[in-house]
Amino acid sequence: MTEAANEAPARRLTVFLVDDHAMFRAGVRAELGAHVDVVGEASTVAEAVSRIAATLPDVVLLDVHMPEGGGRAVLDAMRKTHPQVRFLALSVSDAAEDVIGLIRAGARGYVTKTISPDELAAAIRRVADGDAVFSPRLAGFVLDAFASRPDVPIADPELDQLTNREREVLRLLARGYAYKEIAKELYISIKTVETHVSNVLRKLQMSNRYELSRWAADRRLV
Repeated sequence: MTEAANEAPARRLTVFLVDDHAMFRAGVRAELGAHVDVVGEASTVAEAVSRIAATLPDVVLLDVHMPEGGGRAVLDAMRKTHPQVRFLALSVSDAAEDVIGLIRAGARGYVTKTISPDELAAAIRRVADGDAVFSPRLAGFVLDAFASRPDVPIADPELDQLTNREREVLRLLARGYAYKEIAKELYISIKTVETHVSNVLRKLQMSNRYELSRWAADRRLV
């Protein structure tokens, strides 16, 4: 019998999905099925914390922006009780403050949702092996925060006033999206977009979207 025949097949990694969009979770599960075993999924922070603790996957794919604190809240809860679980952020956001915040909270990597299935499977395996993984343009954010500016705090009192949804609306608004486009992107009504914009303007004490855009650009949110 040859040496190759004696080798045991590589163990399939176990993965848990955390995202508040059911269609996206279904798509990821289908795309990753040939590469890993998806052992569970959750759409809320509380559900994620409970089910991750029960399944103890090799890697958790974690969305950043969800209700009740988002990915950061999941990381904060799990780091205290199950520090061995590894997290890979998978998000539509490529904002510096999201990337740095999740990495400082304990995520082992951060990739955007434009990643291909094969690239995502490779990133999962690297994170499971203990490596750090980032989409190419995001690595610079982390280098800035941890190398050249290690003492710069991530906390921003003004930004911390905003809910996750308000941040999403602000980011799209600053990128030049119209209200109708924001509504379509976030699967909410135009009236809800208007409400979020009004709340952001009030909380930040600004009067129009142009001031908001400059404010967001100064914080590298766009």
